[in-house]
Amino acid sequence: MLKEQDMKGVYVPIITPFDEEFEIDAASFYNHAYQLFQDEVDGLVVNGTTGESPTITGEELAVLFATAQAARTAANVQAPLVVGTGTNDTLSTVKKTEMAGNLGADAALVVVPYYNKPSQQGIIAHFRRAASVGVPIIVYEVPHRTGVTLELDTVREILDIDGVIGMKDSTPNTKLLAELTRMGSKPILCGEDTLLFDALQAGAKGVMSASANIETERFVTFYRHFAAGRNELCKELFEGLLPLIRLLFAEPNPAPLKWLLEQQGVIVNGTLRLPLLPVTDNLAERLTTFI
Repeated sequence: MLKEQDMKGVYVPIITPFDEEFEIDAASFYNHAYQLFQDEVDGLVVNGTTGESPTITGEELAVLFATAQAARTAANVQAPLVVGTGTNDTLSTVKKTEMAGNLGADAALVVVPYYNKPSQQGIIAHFRRAASVGVPIIVYEVPHRTGVTLELDTVREILDIDGVIGMKDSTPNTKLLAELTRMGSKPILCGEDTLLFDALQAGAKGVMSASANIETERFVTFYRHFAAGRNELCKELFEGLLPLIRLLFAEPNPAPLKWLLEQQGVIVNGTLRLPLLPVTDNLAERLTTFI
């Protein structure tokens, strides 16, 4: 189980490779996960949004998790495995979190309920129920996707729940993070990739970065420089990563990631499940420089 004090460093929400028939490509998933562990990531998120979680069945999740476990064992590392279990239905979230615990997940990533725009108190109740399962919970705040923004007092109350160990912050600035840091919050990981450096400066304990599926060693080195107090080197490396980060989000994630990983030979096929589509020819041409 992931403990609050260990929630730091570089966590990667791994993509889910599919074959031409839109079935799970477990071999590509294993190879990619193994390489991420070899690149010394501090944690792996299976079935996050980057892994196209809305399209993944319970049976497929079990296969993905077992494959990630096998890759971790082969790489001989102890990096935690986090499973995305959040939905906009509390009962469904509880069941998925229970499944993650039964599979052996070290923590569950639970997004703020999306689309139905619950009240702040409803959101608190949602996380209280999820945390009651007994699997450590990482709150995922991403208002541009959920359609609701957590108030500061709401975040503080959620983070005070027993079993909630921290938060992934994908808000569009560092205001929430800075305020929580000032108040002595549980650990926060930055999930807004263009803000990774600013977030670390503002008090984030690490990053949960989709972009780190690519050029993983550079992202890990970037964080290690920060952790060692080498801020100028950290900033310089991050500025070098920014052009890649911006292209990776120029079209819906994870299409650009999958296109690049296919071109690099990391996965066999960059297939996505609808409603996501492959990258446009224009973006593919711009991404070519990173192959």
